[in-house]
Amino acid sequence: MKLGRLNHIGVATPSIETSIALYRDVLGATRIGEPFDLPPQGVRVCFVDTPNAQIELIEPLGEASPIHGFIAKNPAGGQHHVCYEVPEIHEAKAWFEGKGARVLGEPRIGAHGTLVFFVHPKDMGGVLTEIMETPKEAH
Repeated sequence: MKLGRLNHIGVATPSIETSIALYRDVLGATRIGEPFDLPPQGVRVCFVDTPNAQIELIEPLGEASPIHGFIAKNPAGGQHHVCYEVPEIHEAKAWFEGKGARVLGEPRIGAHGTLVFFVHPKDMGGVLTEIMETPKEAH
């Protein structure tokens, strides 16, 4: 397996609109995507482009959202995960499992429209890590 580039840093937020204002008005971001709902993941998402990666703003879609608990513990939000690209998602999953890392579920379609999975933070130095198949148009 070959680890690819850092694709994005996921930032959980109780309000995407408030976070957009922060990135636009305080940090000077000029390329901010339109927020959209991702019901299968239980989140509302918005990408903020930076010169070398993206910030993925994630807001829970209701109390059943997987990040609802994170926001309950961190009411102001905060860094939720980091996401790295890999050339082939199933090869990467087998690699992590072969190393004894706990993969959280099967690969599923993520916010970029490619397959993703998460690796338990206890196996990744305390950081929830998303592994994402590199979008085909990025080759």
